[in-house]
Amino acid sequence: MPFSTTGQRGSARLVLLCGLPGSGKTTLARRLAAELPAVRLCPDEWLAALGTDLFDEAARDLLERRLWRHAEELLDLGVSVILEFGFWGRAERDEKRLAARALGVPVELRYLDVRLEELCRRVEERTAAGGWGAAPITRAMMAGYAALFEAPAEDELSLFDASDRNGGR
Repeated sequence: MPFSTTGQRGSARLVLLCGLPGSGKTTLARRLAAELPAVRLCPDEWLAALGTDLFDEAARDLLERRLWRHAEELLDLGVSVILEFGFWGRAERDEKRLAARALGVPVELRYLDVRLEELCRRVEERTAAGGWGAAPITRAMMAGYAALFEAPAEDELSLFDASDRNGGR
């Protein structure tokens, strides 16, 4: 829901980063945040900073809902936002796309398509280095995540605004 109608939404955009753990969402988000510029909202970083279990689904859901409200406020003020929620399902991507369009801002979807073996390698490397509070994600967990993940098809990708930048879509 918009918080005012006086924002400078014409200059704002919403960027959704879609991909599994280890796909490079945070790396891309950091680069885009500097290039656009934009505010980057990453639930994993917030949960880790708050000392909350990264696998606590109730806490993650609550945090993501709050970060979305914050994103709406920023977009309404004309500030671009990058959401690093992963967006594993089409329904959640559709929800954010439609809500941002209702605010009058363009919406990009950056899909980071990485093979499962490479995802596992990256996550193992990140865990060994103590990243994200060293939240261990096993190969079995990654396989389960991959089975749940709904990759965006070309018909869905065409619903989003095109980007003139590299990375993702």
